Amino acid sequence: MPELPEVESLVHFLADRILDHRVSRVELASINALKTFDPPVTDLLNAQVLGVSRRGKFIDISMVDSNGEPIHLVTHLARAGWLQWREELPTTVARPGKGPIAFRIGFVDDDGVASGGFDLTEAGTQKKLAVHVVRDRDDIERVRQLGPEPLDDDFTLEVFSSLLHSAGRRQLKGLLRDQSTIAGIGNAYSDDILHAAKLSPFLAADSLDATQVSRLYDALHETLNDAMTRSAGVAAGDLKSEKKMGMRVHGRKGEPCPECGDVIREVSFADSSLQYCPTCQTGGTPLADRRTSKFLK
Repeated sequence: MPELPEVESLVHFLADRILDHRVSRVELASINALKTFDPPVTDLLNAQVLGVSRRGKFIDISMVDSNGEPIHLVTHLARAGWLQWREELPTTVARPGKGPIAFRIGFVDDDGVASGGFDLTEAGTQKKLAVHVVRDRDDIERVRQLGPEPLDDDFTLEVFSSLLHSAGRRQLKGLLRDQSTIAGIGNAYSDDILHAAKLSPFLAADSLDATQVSRLYDALHETLNDAMTRSAGVAAGDLKSEKKMGMRVHGRKGEPCPECGDVIREVSFADSSLQYCPTCQTGGTPLADRRTSKFLK
């Protein structure tokens, strides 16, 4: 799943290619991906791109339509979705039920010359990729419900400390992933943030002392900023591999911890898993595997 750093990189990637360009093609290949009906998706045709931005894991392409009204194409790539940029779009129409393509959009420059476009694709059977066409980004309920941006200047240590305290006994792993609490962090970066902070993913949020809160706050910023630095300027097609290579513990079960050399362990859930280092994060004690609810020996 693309998270804050990758989505931010996609935003810059798109802005460099479509700013001030106009929409020339719109093809919906998966009706399940479209979460809105008014305005219709066809209102995007001939709209001019004014900007590309991010809110949490959402990409927002803001435009003005042919009638001079604001219109936004907002997408969330979910777990298995991706944005595939094409310098030249296929001449054939993206057809429903044919392959992973859910949505296609093409652009032309001021002279009417085709300037490329992108496909939104989704692998697997769980179709959760979302496409919204709205007049205002905040018309989308999931956007309105997003928590603060963790890299904004006003997301201070004091704000973060208050957030943890008010979360009560909620576990740190789930809290970091909760988009209504903090926007943009998912399964991968929450693992690496907790590893960098040397904290167990199952610690209760309100159990941290001031030193631990400060360490977690610093780890959050350092992990996300490092990932954004690595992904800056990376082509859309290479962001997945860049993210994977940059991970400290996430996705590295069985490998040595980069800090202490201990073996990275995994806890599996029904539809996800987390990775951690026992020596760095849990005092050497393996965590319970949630599939069996028994402590590992």
